[in-house]
Amino acid sequence: MKRRIDYILFGAVISLVLIGLLFVYSASSYSAQITYGNKYFFVTKQAIGALIGLVAMLIASRIKLEFIQKLWIVGVVLSVVLLALVFVPGISIENYGARRWIGVGSFSMQPSEIAKFAYILFCAAIMSKLDMSKFRSFLPQIIVGVVLCVLIIAEPNMSITMCVALLMIIMLYLGGMKWKYFLLMLIPVVLAVPLLIIMEPYRLQRLLAFVDPWASPKEEGYQLIQSLYALGSGGWFGVGLFNSRQKYRFLPFAESDFIFSVIGEETGLFGCLIVFALYFVVILRGVRIAVNSKDKFGCYLAGGISAVVAVQSLLNFAVVTGSIPPTGLPLPFISYGGTSLVVFMTAMGILLNLSQRVYENDFGVKLWIT
Repeated sequence: MKRRIDYILFGAVISLVLIGLLFVYSASSYSAQITYGNKYFFVTKQAIGALIGLVAMLIASRIKLEFIQKLWIVGVVLSVVLLALVFVPGISIENYGARRWIGVGSFSMQPSEIAKFAYILFCAAIMSKLDMSKFRSFLPQIIVGVVLCVLIIAEPNMSITMCVALLMIIMLYLGGMKWKYFLLMLIPVVLAVPLLIIMEPYRLQRLLAFVDPWASPKEEGYQLIQSLYALGSGGWFGVGLFNSRQKYRFLPFAESDFIFSVIGEETGLFGCLIVFALYFVVILRGVRIAVNSKDKFGCYLAGGISAVVAVQSLLNFAVVTGSIPPTGLPLPFISYGGTSLVVFMTAMGILLNLSQRVYENDFGVKLWIT
């Protein structure tokens, strides 16, 4: 019997990618025209990333999962090497005081985007083989997670570090770690937070700006204020597609980390709810694939991939709405960024691959049995 992929998941992902292309153009056309003399500069690069991502997604949906499972060592080693290359002069690319990219010529990439999913693959492969009733079985996941967090925070990149740390906690929870061990892990985390803030003074300034952005409306509080202006002016149905005022260089990173603010301004609460619904569908289908997987590896991998989408999208929504201190984190599938788009679409291909291993009835229709 021919197995079928989850077309609802596929449709939701493609819808988010198309929304991303639309709003990358809307948010970046003015700044691209001023900076590069070409209003299609950013959306063209995003479209190329989307095409590459689509091909990667289709390939990943057809590769044998046994082969993917064997890549866990390669994924971790490659992630560590790429994250280390970020600190090598001549290869690393510095932007806004941070070294988060590597590149040669016109090609560039952000290794931390790959590291997130490599870590999920590593955890899924390890936990499917070990006896997770013993604490020592969790040590490999903890050690690798801490190593990745240390390399990423050294860039510095607090937002992705938070993301990887949350993913580590989620994967340990999926593996069945007892609560007393979580509490023991919480102690060094609580101690590390103030140290990280002291190490980089700008983090304290961002924290203060989050508490009262109007105390520094032209400095640290500026971005959050402009984001709130955009969302507030959108109302129920927005000011109209392509009619955003904040994108005229009032809102920094309008096409990337704060693209959701432009979506809210142009389409209002109605448009925001549509975006929320699409992410909810992606996450829900991912969770159901995990629940219905026929083996532990598929369960852990599907759950981990769904967790990446959930954590990163929720953190982005929280930042642009002023619910947590400002930090740079792209919105999956939508924000401008080739590396993020290709990696997330490839991960969705793996999730679609896993969807073919759920239970089917005699008519080839999936039964979402929980």
